[in-house]
Amino acid sequence: MDDSSTQPAIPVKPDAIGHYPVEFSGDGGEYFRVWIVNVLLSIITLGIYTPWARRRTVQYFYSHTHVANGPLEFTARVRNMVIGFVLFALLYVAFNVASETGNQPVVAFLTVAWVVGMPWLWGSAMRFRLGNTRWRGLRLRFDASWGEIYRASWPVFAAFGLWAVLGFALAVMAPAAAAKSALPKLSGPMWILALLGLTITFVLVVRLEYNYKLLLARRAQIGGQAGRWFPGFGAFLRVWLGTLAVFLLSALLVAGLAMLLAMLFGGAQALGARTGVMRVVFLVFFGIVAGAAGAFLAISPAMAYREARMFQLLWDNIGVSRIARFKTSLRTGAFVWLRIRNVLLTALTLGLYRPFARVAEYRMKAESTMLYLKGDLAPLVGQLMQQQQKDGFGDAMADALGLDLVG
Repeated sequence: MDDSSTQPAIPVKPDAIGHYPVEFSGDGGEYFRVWIVNVLLSIITLGIYTPWARRRTVQYFYSHTHVANGPLEFTARVRNMVIGFVLFALLYVAFNVASETGNQPVVAFLTVAWVVGMPWLWGSAMRFRLGNTRWRGLRLRFDASWGEIYRASWPVFAAFGLWAVLGFALAVMAPAAAAKSALPKLSGPMWILALLGLTITFVLVVRLEYNYKLLLARRAQIGGQAGRWFPGFGAFLRVWLGTLAVFLLSALLVAGLAMLLAMLFGGAQALGARTGVMRVVFLVFFGIVAGAAGAFLAISPAMAYREARMFQLLWDNIGVSRIARFKTSLRTGAFVWLRIRNVLLTALTLGLYRPFARVAEYRMKAESTMLYLKGDLAPLVGQLMQQQQKDGFGDAMADALGLDLVG
């Protein structure tokens, strides 16, 4: 992939560099009103309101994010998002129905279709997202060809092929269990194969994310000027390995806390339960809830660490042609602590603190970012606008499916 732009570079004065902090003017209480309406209408409509809810959410955060004193705009038509939502929902329902009814040929067909179609879904999503993002009248675009997108997606096909081979090998090694559609009892060699498959899959997942971010950064354009991005694959792998280490450490701490609580309450006769049956029911229920809460508490710091490190890796290394660069001062420890605090407050308020948490995390990331521009802002935007008009790029990209906003 060549990161050079085919468009002419904007002439700028080499010594004229302005810096513009990204600002976020949103408020937790204000966003709470948007969020609660979205939640209630989604429940009442059994999820049908989801595209409208996602559009309102994105528009809220975009309109309150100011880059170089200009707010972002999200201009997508909700009709396109509904089409993407319905398509995604139908595929999901079809796969689940086929799985529940034991229709293996349909399951196999849908699985292959998903693998083959996933690069198209991702490419359509990026075209939709950037094609409907506007700043100071300048519309972003994703200019990658379908050939580039499918070449960048090779880890998807490699992982599918890997598990097709491993699945066949495991079935051969345990034919009786496979014939009964039961999980085989893993022998030593089978464990080695399974662990090898998981390790390779982990590396392939990291590589896929790297390929997609690299392609997105280098094929995104604004005013005819392409993006630039510099990190190598090793930097991505180190972030993921760090995430795994944070997860293991969090899991150990949660497990230690669980053991301590079990020792403290082990002699309490299930907190006063009078019968053996009630004691068992209580312990099972408590175990399920505590296990789910413990898993969530172990995962949350790791995911926050990954989110912060990936944010730093992206925004410390991205630029637009030779006219702009971004830098971030986001601190990993501060963001992880904010996430832990938000998780605890959300749990204590039964989910009602969620919109305040989302605003706080978005604000910390947004306001840690600085834009550096070569040249005076107004003339530079005018030149970019002229180049955009020469390209003839209008609203065509807005007709792509709104797949990236589903979920």
